[in-house]
This record gives sequence, C-alpha cells and structure tokens, in this order.
Amino acid sequence: MSARGSGGARGAEGTEGAEGAEGAEGTAGALSGWRAPVWRFAPFNSLTARELQYIYMARQAVFSVEQQCAFMDADGLDERAYHLAAWSPAQREPLAYARLLEPGAKYAEPSIGRVITTAAARGRGLGRETMVRALAHAAEIWPGAAVRIAAQSRLEDFYASLGFVVASPRFLEDGIDHTEMVRAAAAAGLSASRPGGSAR
Repeated sequence: MSARGSGGARGAEGTEGAEGAEGAEGTAGALSGWRAPVWRFAPFNSLTARELQYIYMARQAVFSVEQQCAFMDADGLDERAYHLAAWSPAQREPLAYARLLEPGAKYAEPSIGRVITTAAARGRGLGRETMVRALAHAAEIWPGAAVRIAAQSRLEDFYASLGFVVASPRFLEDGIDHTEMVRAAAAAGLSASRPGGSAR
C-alpha cells in the first residue's frame, strides 16, 4: 500500500503507497519467519539518522522505483511531521510507514501521507494496520479534527472502508489519478483501539 505524502497521502500528501505497494493486500511478501513488527511513532527530531535513511530508502523504492514517479520525496515537510514505521529485524527498511502532518502544513486539517508497505511485507494487512494506527495517533494529537488525504483514485474504496469520503474531483498528480478524501472526526470508531503488535 502506498500513499505518498503526508498531507493527505502524497502530493496532497498522497496515499498511493499504502495499497499501491500492497495492491489489494495481494500475496504475502518474501519475508521468512514472519513476526509481528515493532511499531515506532516519533516526531522528526526523535528519529535516528539510520531510521531516517531507511525510511527514505523505503519511500524511494516504492514511489520512485516501483511506481516510476519523478517527484521531490524529501519535500521539506518531514521535519514538521510525525513518523510511523513498522520495523523488523528481517530487513533494514521499515515494513510499512506513514507520516502525519499538522494542520496547516498541507491542508487546514491534519493529514496522513507517504503511506507505504514495502514489497517483502505485502499481503499481511500492514497497509490497513498502518492507517488504523495513524488515525489513532492523529485522534490523540489533534482530538476532534477531521483528517484529509490525497489518495490514489484506485484506492478510494480502501480509504472509504476506513471512514474517508470523497472531497474533490479526481486530478492528476505525477501522472496518477488522485482524489482528496476526508475522514470526519466523528468517524473515530476505527481509531478508538489500536491493533495488536509491539510498540516502541
């Protein structure tokens, strides 16, 4: 799954990696001896240099290489973002990732973007878990606020299942159809409880 951006999902903080990298949660990836990942949620200044490098490697692998999109991934907003990553000893890069931007960084509302599931971890539901966790964190940090994303249009149904509704006509971004979608604060049922798994 992949949703480039954090103002929505990427671009508008597009959301193309989440399932853009995960397809429809396709076949299980190549990781052997699967174990639940360790989740870490942190502001930019709390990331280590290694964590940041591996996050950038994962984002570039999905957006620039797999999706063949030429765009400025390091857009200057990472330092204003919270970063959610699922780490595993099985690979250096995070298995899944998303960033959360504060209100006003991209939209009037908080936004989630740059959502990805890396190739080896697809087919295990991490795209959905990443979004559920990101929404839970957003509800804690900005209670009562709606969340806006810029989703790849082909993923509208996926995001609708998480409580998002279409909020714009489709538009092209980096040659890919996108749609702005908004999740009202009232749709907080999914963020009330976090899925299982480790957290650090």
